[in-house]
Amino acid sequence: MEQRVDASNPPEEPRASLGSLLMSFLKLGASSFGGGMAAWTYREIVERRGWMTDENFLQTQTIAQILPGANPVNLAVYIGLKLRGLPGAIIATFAMVAPAFAVIILLSTVYRQLSAYPETHSVLRGLACVGIASTLTMGMKTARRLHGQTLPILIALAVFIMVGVLRWPLVPVVFASIPPSVLVSYLSSRDKKHG
Repeated sequence: MEQRVDASNPPEEPRASLGSLLMSFLKLGASSFGGGMAAWTYREIVERRGWMTDENFLQTQTIAQILPGANPVNLAVYIGLKLRGLPGAIIATFAMVAPAFAVIILLSTVYRQLSAYPETHSVLRGLACVGIASTLTMGMKTARRLHGQTLPILIALAVFIMVGVLRWPLVPVVFASIPPSVLVSYLSSRDKKHG
């Protein structure tokens, strides 16, 4: 028997407990920070926990990138706020920052001792490659889910080429891409409502 969803009473989004939010963001903060963090966050929040949909996560990530400050912290604040309000935002932010803070203090002490060795720089270059690969993986997974939506993919590719290949300044490119992105999103949501 087919279950009909009442449009006036949409199904609730999964709600995270404060404890599970704390554990998830502690794990995220301890497993990765800096490059590739969005990919790890996507895997935990969307794929593993099911707390957000792909579309909600992409909107959240866009907001986190536009706001001033570190993207992973902005992402934690916004996800925590969306899932559990102000207490969720505080817990998610603390849990995201605390492990990275402790690791940075430890690594700075170790780096001071080992910076003269060329192997140290090779390890750091390898870690940077892992961060880039994680980010590209998340981008490819997201692109696969945008069935028949050519314009968002073209906008993302244009931004990538302008910033990553041509080395144009990030801020003007992002500001220039906002109007077409908003227009495409508006037209897409309007088509979903009417079609």
